[in-house]
This record gives sequence, C-alpha cells and structure tokens, in this order.
Amino acid sequence: MMKSCLVIAGLLALPMAATADTEFYGTIQSKPDNNLGVWVIGDQQIEVNEKTKLEDDHGPLAIGSCVEVEHKNGLAKEIESEKTEKCTKPAGKL
Repeated sequence: MMKSCLVIAGLLALPMAATADTEFYGTIQSKPDNNLGVWVIGDQQIEVNEKTKLEDDHGPLAIGSCVEVEHKNGLAKEIESEKTEKCTKPAGKL
C-alpha cells in the first residue's frame, strides 16, 4: 500500500514540475526595437509579449545588459535588468 501511495504521489507531482517557471541570468544579445517578439538572451531565444513585465531598475534593457529572465517554455513572464556581476557567475544560473 505504501509503495502505491508513493507512486501516485510521484505521478501527481510530475505535471507540476513540467509547468514550473524557469529563471536564469544572461546578457541581451538582440531584441526587437519595440520590445515585442523574440529576444536572444545568453544562448536562449525568449518570446516577449504584451503581458511580459519589463523592469529596468538596475539599468536599461539594452544590447549587452545583464538581465534576469523568468519564463515558462520560452515565453517571458519577466525580464529585469541586473548588475553586471550577476551575469559573470559560472553558467549564469540561479
């Protein structure tokens, strides 16, 4: 009985893990002039739409700027400027 409860609990947790948000630090490589569309940050393509929260508290969101990205399956929920040091950590991961 205990074994089946563990298996069921594991299966229930699986969809939640698959839909979790992902966060990373990276440098903006390219972005559209109007900010909507595909940005290249670090080595990832991130889609920005009108629902994406853009925050420039630590500097402008410009090519070469360090940012923290929160996304789900490549669709940005938030892009926030960060201090340059955040992008110089190994692999830029949180």
